[in-house]
Amino acid sequence: MSGRKTKLDVLRLLAELEEQARHGWILPGDLPAGRRPAVEAAVRQGLAEVADREMRAELSAYEGKPVLWAARLSPHGHDALEYGAASPTPADHPGLPVAGEQAIGLRPAQMDALRVYLSLGTRLRIPPADGLTERVRTAYFDRPGNRWRLCLNTDQIDSVAYAFYLRSLTGSDLEANTFRRDHGIVYRVDASSGKPSPAVQPAGPVADRPQ
Repeated sequence: MSGRKTKLDVLRLLAELEEQARHGWILPGDLPAGRRPAVEAAVRQGLAEVADREMRAELSAYEGKPVLWAARLSPHGHDALEYGAASPTPADHPGLPVAGEQAIGLRPAQMDALRVYLSLGTRLRIPPADGLTERVRTAYFDRPGNRWRLCLNTDQIDSVAYAFYLRSLTGSDLEANTFRRDHGIVYRVDASSGKPSPAVQPAGPVADRPQ
């Protein structure tokens, strides 16, 4: 089990116990056996907090016995849980494309540019293709290859090319050129319509604009 998953599991446990606690503080007897060290670790990381002397005195009065230790999630711990719930866990292995999909590899800079495009959502006149946001959020990162791996359908691939087209108009051709070189797709003006559209081009080297 990864350290990140272990940490989130402890925060989820604390949130559950905190809801059940009579006074909003988790007492030693509320914790499952052997979990206090993990809670103490969360405290050291600022994700949980322990009751100070004044609060322990109040809890002692409520409980009718001395309370020497009590804990609860800190605001940072609460926010980490909320953020985690809104962000699906990235895949732990690359997926395989199904019918109508293609395996795509994106460099970190390309993924950054794509995420900017996705963050604009419905503010765009040409919004991202259905399902692209979820695919990006759950993409697998191949550390040896330094690539994000994801499987996309044709509409989603066209959206990626469009994101890099917008990037080329506002700062850098590198992401679009690399995508054309790796996957043979690029946005360009269609001579017949005079409008930008995705086009298939042979993969291979292409000169990048100097940065």
